[in-house]
Amino acid sequence: MAENPYRFMRGTAQLFYTDLEQGAVTLPLPFIDTARQTAVLGDCHMANFGFVTEKGSHGRHIVFGPDDFDEACIGMAGWDLTRFLTSMFLGCELAHGILEKRYATDEFDTVEGLEAPDEDSAMVAAHAFLERYAEICLEIADDTTVRRRTLDHFGKHHPLRHFHKKARKRAIGGKKFESKSSLGKAVAIEGSGLRFRDRPGRYKRLDAATESAVRAAFRPYVDDEILDVIQRLGQGTGSLDMPRYNLLVGPLGASTSAELPMCQVVEIKQQRTSAAIHAFPDIDPRNTIGAAHLTVIIQRRVRREPDLLLDEVDWNDACWLVRSRHHARVGAEPEEICLAPKKVGKRLKKYAQACGTALALAHSRGDNRSVRFETSIAAAIHQDGQALIETARAYADRTVADWRLYRTLLSES
Repeated sequence: MAENPYRFMRGTAQLFYTDLEQGAVTLPLPFIDTARQTAVLGDCHMANFGFVTEKGSHGRHIVFGPDDFDEACIGMAGWDLTRFLTSMFLGCELAHGILEKRYATDEFDTVEGLEAPDEDSAMVAAHAFLERYAEICLEIADDTTVRRRTLDHFGKHHPLRHFHKKARKRAIGGKKFESKSSLGKAVAIEGSGLRFRDRPGRYKRLDAATESAVRAAFRPYVDDEILDVIQRLGQGTGSLDMPRYNLLVGPLGASTSAELPMCQVVEIKQQRTSAAIHAFPDIDPRNTIGAAHLTVIIQRRVRREPDLLLDEVDWNDACWLVRSRHHARVGAEPEEICLAPKKVGKRLKKYAQACGTALALAHSRGDNRSVRFETSIAAAIHQDGQALIETARAYADRTVADWRLYRTLLSES
């Protein structure tokens, strides 16, 4: 989190909700008093959207949408809207900082010839995000079948076209499935059987007793045999310290590349209570169920076709989330959107519109009984969307200041 303000924001969702609860940041009244609650992501920012396959690892339909539900709960859509807008302004700050050598990036070999969005372009993109979100909500209010829509096609010059192609190549049957998919990168193909690669610092082998306990606890939740087990190290930002295991699941005795498509990586992750619920414990009774159970329920609601392997388990006095690791999961880091040789403002605007569409679809699926949510949130945006953007812009500045303080405190400790 010390690397740059954007990464700091990613790891401090609890600070955002504490600031909301204590009034350090305040949403415009229509987003509090008028807009109805729904299923929200909780940690909605530019890098938490990406490509996944519907129905999970063995699905074939690749779609763009939210791809992180660790902080999901029932809450206010304005939380997600504000957090996403804040992330866009911080993404632009990150891009300028990279060009000015204030921040580093691993996404480019060189940044020579690249441009970052100016302030006017960032504001245009912010308005485009909210406008597209409201448009989709009103479309759903007129025709509820729009909730079944997905983002799965992008024109020649769309910034997501490149990432969509990467995802297709990594899916089962794609050219790079064996080398670049999450499964292919994780698994070694050996004559004695498929197993996780030896990757010190990323994978840790378990002692016999722990491995046996993991196998016994989670075998009932997977379709095939557990071929191998490791502890996953160093994954996540806000959830970095949460223990997690990876299971290699497939047919008994699988040992060849031909059998690889029958396999999948299953993540077992200890789940903690959403940051939003800590700050707003009484916002909805449904949030009082187990943390992993709530994550499962939210994901099943907001995705058109949720993962077939998605469950929760109480084990070792903790809540654990069981989910497949999508073979073709691909997303864009903020600097990949906010840095380009030309027309970077237009690039950011198109990305913002895609995220606005995906978020509106996700939020709208929180309750299929009526269109009361859609009409109320669209009205709030039309009434006070500009004020929400100004709130997010000010909170981005506050986040940069908090990040600088964090760096100072680290250096003094």
